Amino acid sequence: MPIELLQTHKLLDSCEAAIAERFTVHKLHEARDKAALIAEVAPKVRAIAGGNVDGKLMDALPKLEIIANFGVGYDTIDTAAAKARNIRVTNTPNVLNDAVAEMTVGLMIALARRIPQGDRYVREGKWPSGTFGLFSELTGKTAGILGLGRIGKEIATRLTAMKMRIVYHGRHRQEGVPYVYYSDLADMARDSDWLVIVAPGGQGTQGIVSRTVLEALGAQGMLVNVARGTLVDEAAMLEMLQSGALGGAALDVFENEPNIRDGFMRLDNVVLAPHQGSATHQTRQAMGALVVANLDAHFAGDPLPSAVV
Repeated sequence: MPIELLQTHKLLDSCEAAIAERFTVHKLHEARDKAALIAEVAPKVRAIAGGNVDGKLMDALPKLEIIANFGVGYDTIDTAAAKARNIRVTNTPNVLNDAVAEMTVGLMIALARRIPQGDRYVREGKWPSGTFGLFSELTGKTAGILGLGRIGKEIATRLTAMKMRIVYHGRHRQEGVPYVYYSDLADMARDSDWLVIVAPGGQGTQGIVSRTVLEALGAQGMLVNVARGTLVDEAAMLEMLQSGALGGAALDVFENEPNIRDGFMRLDNVVLAPHQGSATHQTRQAMGALVVANLDAHFAGDPLPSAVV
């Protein structure tokens, strides 16, 4: 008999098809009565594909063995609860590094040169009345990277090629890294023209980019966030963008996405994106394949390709 699996949210079509070939799939996100579905399948489910898994859901599934997350970030999964219950957790790292790094650089150029605003200026027929204006460039500026992990290093490589100076902040100084390390985030922000946020989400980093850090970045400083909206004091950021105390922001993630604060919509010193950092055909296909590979490995008794817990 096929192994029973609970799918917690919509996945890529190719990923869903591959899972359906291997498992009996119960789609929690499509259920009208989610509690009733969980109660019905609880004695049989041995795997979860997707995120949004807390200890309560784990306890409701006594035979659960593995949670295969679709995404490199796994902050929607209670990993401590999973470890305590001997449930494996996997994610999809590495395969999205290039896509997110490209998106980061794109957002930075778009903000520095006001590309979306320029597009709107042309479309609205304003160009004949005068030139659009002069803005900034990345060359010669300092980029402070919060979270020099796999993606952070890919971003650093690209920004170095654009003649930027790279510095970074993280929990520890990294050996063999050719960039200046800051142990204090506010100090790094003060010495940076750009603050690039690419650290993992979760309780350990929630609100790490505080008002103090934003004030250190200052009225000429630019912020780009491709990590999680929860890392930033979003209310303070919006207030400072409105007052001019912060120079600009390029945001792919938000605190309560997809619902974002209305104030962002009225600002010209921001570029807004709908959490599309890894949203390319190539990357999402690779992410889906890695979800399936982790599930296959677990039930074959093989080492997991990308274990978190």
